[in-house]
Amino acid sequence: MELLEREDSAQNVVYTFPHLTIQEFVAAVAQFLNPHPEDILKFLTEAHNTTDGRFEVFLRFVAGLSSPMTARGLEEFLGPFPRQTTCRVIDWVKEEVKRQSGNTESEAGKMSLLNTLHYLFESQNRGLAQAALGSVETLSFCGMTLTPIDCAVLSHAIGLCDTIKQLNLENCHIQCEGMQRLGPGLHKCQMLRLGENQLGDSGVKLVSTALRNPECKIQTLWLARVGLTDSGAEDLDSALSTNPSLTDLDLLSTSLTDRSVPALRRLILTLPSLEWIELHWNRFSETGEKELRSLQEVRPGLRVELRAPEEPTPGLRV
Repeated sequence: MELLEREDSAQNVVYTFPHLTIQEFVAAVAQFLNPHPEDILKFLTEAHNTTDGRFEVFLRFVAGLSSPMTARGLEEFLGPFPRQTTCRVIDWVKEEVKRQSGNTESEAGKMSLLNTLHYLFESQNRGLAQAALGSVETLSFCGMTLTPIDCAVLSHAIGLCDTIKQLNLENCHIQCEGMQRLGPGLHKCQMLRLGENQLGDSGVKLVSTALRNPECKIQTLWLARVGLTDSGAEDLDSALSTNPSLTDLDLLSTSLTDRSVPALRRLILTLPSLEWIELHWNRFSETGEKELRSLQEVRPGLRVELRAPEEPTPGLRV
């Protein structure tokens, strides 16, 4: 609403705005309209390589300004956006996504990839996104904290990939709101790892929606330690009964009790593709565990992982 500070000097005038987001946007517009477009690639690369994240909002604005829809609304006041600059920004975003997509071993690599996906999202350029992501087969952000906005950006990216062989989001502090944002693209993943997140039954229900998708490709599903209860297991069983592709299911250390045994029996007996189910460290009684283990005799080749008969239950003194 007003300029907080104006500093005049012999070389230039510096404006500081009361809201930093406005300052970042004006800085992005100024860079985009720079009369020397050949400098922008070097500038973008240097800003993106800064490890403290201070340029991230600015870079997202620059990527967004490459969108014709965004430019159209501003050109009325600022004049035509340089086509050469627009093309260079688009090329830079595409190359960064391709370069970073295989660099997720380190925390810094995962963060850098996530940031480039934000640039891609802001560009709102479907052709660019498909060119950059069409061949990506693995996305791993294991151990990072993903906000609901991050989840929305990730869902947008997944939706533009042909097939994701593995999406690893274990221990990303995702809750129900994040799952709502992720939901639309999950059915495209062959291996989906969501363990160690605070999903609860409501979050798992959103996963069940993906499993019910007629085009669902999920073959391996990891839901260890997500807070699943007997109530949620019923819905998961119902969703999986319509899914012919699942081969591996990890329900390690959730909150399942003997109430879930009938649903798990139905699942195991009616899902012919299932080869392995992990039920270790749940809350089954010895009778419930024995009943589940006996299903291996009915389904040769099926592995039902449970606590061994002589193995103590966690937390009990023996």
